[in-house]
Amino acid sequence: MGRASKPRAGSLQFWPRKRAKRIYPSIRSYPNIDNTKLLGFLGYKVGMTHVQVQETNPSLKTAAYTRNYPVTILECPPIKLFSIRFYKNTDYGLKVITEVLASNLNKELSRKISLPKTIKSAYPEIFDDVKVLVYTQPKLAYGKKKPEILELAIAGSKEKKLSYAKSLINKEIKVSEIFNNNQYIDVHAVTKGYGFQGAVRRHHIDLRSHKSEKGRRKNIYGSQRPGKIHWGMPMPGQTGYNTRTEYNKLLLKISNDLKDINPKSGFNNYGIIKNDYVLIKGSIPGAKKRLIVITYPLRTKKLLQSEVKYIKK
Repeated sequence: MGRASKPRAGSLQFWPRKRAKRIYPSIRSYPNIDNTKLLGFLGYKVGMTHVQVQETNPSLKTAAYTRNYPVTILECPPIKLFSIRFYKNTDYGLKVITEVLASNLNKELSRKISLPKTIKSAYPEIFDDVKVLVYTQPKLAYGKKKPEILELAIAGSKEKKLSYAKSLINKEIKVSEIFNNNQYIDVHAVTKGYGFQGAVRRHHIDLRSHKSEKGRRKNIYGSQRPGKIHWGMPMPGQTGYNTRTEYNKLLLKISNDLKDINPKSGFNNYGIIKNDYVLIKGSIPGAKKRLIVITYPLRTKKLLQSEVKYIKK
């Protein structure tokens, strides 16, 4: 009898498959761009719909194509500056030397952290890098009161970074000030979690024959001698709730025209959009109401000009 063989099941690209430390990711790498501005923004996942897009490209034989695309909707209420962080180069990389908090912070931040009674306002004279901590305002979106705090980078020299960060203090930052229509972005999110699952659900290995006496899994652990389980073995464990990044997602549209997007009954398991929103081509990781981080793309890609003509409500 011939011996059955098949390619291994389950990608080793993402390993180990462990739970994310928190429900929204940290961003470690940013691209270099010419303009001095924030390199990311935060939004809440609403759901999906589809749009009609008219593409215009000089290389196309016809003047314009109209295509239907599935899109993901993110609601992006304004964010605020929490603090300006100053970094110093050391033998162990960049280390925070001090940070200066904004003076007019929202009272909802006390649900997240313990706010200091006095706020420092002195900026250091010697530093190597500047980043900012921003916080969300979910009460403006779907009613959650506890905000999220995330560190974002700024493009430019350290002097321009500091000047730009000072201009953001006590000011609401909108997504339209950071990104434009019809540009590529990177999406960072934490995927849906499914808890502890077996190897069939987790790695999609084959089921045993229906005549097998017991168990639905084949012998996935290999030889008993030597008694060692290799790191790439498809075993039961945590499924989902992983930090993931998707590169070069097309941001089709940024808008605040709520009549074009809101259905009469609201979005399922979310409600009515009340703030600026963005339409991103295709699907993105994460559950509804989960915080999604969008940043400028690390990998450049040629862009086709397109314009959204119709949004299905």
